[in-house]
Amino acid sequence: MKQRLMTALTAAMLVASPALAELTVVDTSYRTGPYAANGIPFSDGYQDYFTLLNERDGGIGGEKINLVECETGYNTEKGVECYEGTKGSGNGALVYQPLSTGITYQLIPKATADGISLHTMGYGRTSAKNGEVFKWVFNYPANYWDGASHAITHILNENGGDIKGRKIALVYHNSAYGKEPIRTLEELAKKHGFELTLLPVDHPGQEQKSQWLQIRREKPDNVIMWGWGVMNQVAIQEAVNIRFPMDQFIGIWWSGSENDVKAAGEGANGYKALTFHNLGDDYPVYDDIRKFVVDGGKAAGAGDQIGSVLYNRGMYAAMLAAEAIKTAQEMHGVTVINAAQMRDGMENLEITEAKMAGLGLPGFGPEFKVSCENHGGNGFGAVSQWDAAAGEFKLITDYFQSDQEVISALVAEDSAAFAAENGITPGC
Repeated sequence: MKQRLMTALTAAMLVASPALAELTVVDTSYRTGPYAANGIPFSDGYQDYFTLLNERDGGIGGEKINLVECETGYNTEKGVECYEGTKGSGNGALVYQPLSTGITYQLIPKATADGISLHTMGYGRTSAKNGEVFKWVFNYPANYWDGASHAITHILNENGGDIKGRKIALVYHNSAYGKEPIRTLEELAKKHGFELTLLPVDHPGQEQKSQWLQIRREKPDNVIMWGWGVMNQVAIQEAVNIRFPMDQFIGIWWSGSENDVKAAGEGANGYKALTFHNLGDDYPVYDDIRKFVVDGGKAAGAGDQIGSVLYNRGMYAAMLAAEAIKTAQEMHGVTVINAAQMRDGMENLEITEAKMAGLGLPGFGPEFKVSCENHGGNGFGAVSQWDAAAGEFKLITDYFQSDQEVISALVAEDSAAFAAENGITPGC
């Protein structure tokens, strides 16, 4: 069955049409707007992996995947409209990957009421890691608070384990997304004795002169960035302009794509970014994507993003969704699963190195296991660094775990408050 790519307008038509396929997955994409440069490769990777499964394997468990794309423009209102217009697609949408913290916050109560899973991989509401409260939300394999801890752990490792008195600035997108790491960094500042400075940047992030003038004046030892889209490019160029040392500048995983650094040229060399998956295209799965998808004229985009950081991330998200579908099929003994069964598959997902190798992705990401109590994985991440001469990010650390003592306490506190506010009785 031919893959269907739907816009917000035509998606509504699909809801009223006969089922086109048995397993419906929605891609809430943004190929337009100020964040399109980053949204496009992620969406290409997400779609191409499902197309690969359809073309090479005949779908999942013998059932074709009905992929529905709905353009949000990274706009929260449009994101909600996409959800409402596509949730009844085919035999019912199985999972949403909103790719926006703002959209995620709006969809949590809606998806929970509708019984549809959200996978907010590396973004969204961090305390959704507590599956006893957020039964329909999953953020494995890592979340924003893990990322904040990874950045501090890396700085600790670079400074002999002692950063007392060190000055660290957070340059962040002034939105729900950018504000997510603040509480964690404040707790880590208390624990390790560093001084934290907060520097918000308003959407879309093209004007940052005042923030970087402050950085030049106050001379923080490290800068951590929580940006997206054009904000990243501007920040890195501003850092180059004031000669801030790039090896002391580290971005969250959404601030570490090729799009973010190339505009700054050689000046960006040495810039660091966190990641929760590997880089490049030296994996067998990409040979299959080229053969079955790109060469067959079925790629979601031009086929030129394969192996880029965000293409890899979109592909990884699709792989995790596909493995959750397989898990649900095995658990329930059926190939045509519903949304409730999909949730079971996501909650019982286990990713091992043997499984990744079998999928053509050896060493691509950390192992993790999901459970009712833990919808967020084990909190492992790594640090990459931009090599301007090679034109690529390279891993410079092994995967390491976030500070679970600090993060577990914050997750418990925040999720308990959410449960109390919304009349939820936690439990499995």
